[in-house]
Amino acid sequence: MKRARPYDRDVALEAAMTLFWEKGYHATSLKDLETALQMKPGSIYAAFLSKENLFGLVLERYFERNRAEFVSMMESEESPLLALAKFLRRFGRSEQSNPKGQACMLVKTLLNATQDDAAITKKVTTYLDLMESEMAAVFARAVKAGELPQNADVQRLARRYQSDLTALRIEAHRGLKPHELEASANEVADNLLAQRLQ
Repeated sequence: MKRARPYDRDVALEAAMTLFWEKGYHATSLKDLETALQMKPGSIYAAFLSKENLFGLVLERYFERNRAEFVSMMESEESPLLALAKFLRRFGRSEQSNPKGQACMLVKTLLNATQDDAAITKKVTTYLDLMESEMAAVFARAVKAGELPQNADVQRLARRYQSDLTALRIEAHRGLKPHELEASANEVADNLLAQRLQ
């Protein structure tokens, strides 16, 4: 009996993330997964239990990667507000190298979720809330550093920041010209820095 070819879990998860990100959860078929992961159906289920579980692992991978990138960027500047602005500006430039201009996978998943996707919706909402908390922590550091007023609502500022990022990603996804996307990102960054007290 021929043994199944061993698989590389990281490679498989990367392939699944690319596929799910592009097509969405519901539009991705088992046949699509077979092709992308180069695995037979039985091997996919043995490794990942179910399509929903595989999707959950992919969402976690996507979230952790994005959070790590954000945290790393926030630690690269002494000024919290400058770090936040730098992240926005870099986003405007980096999306130019992505011809698909894909929207945030978490937001895309949330918008495409159905009533039967309660577990997926809960997971995505949790990740978005955690990301907002990371952003709020940076705004809180900006208050502590004297860059924002002591009475600044850091949670509201974080929600606005996350909304601005989501809007930029949607513009990139729908094909905004590179120079226009960069200009939009710079405008949002400039508006953020306009709130700086020092």
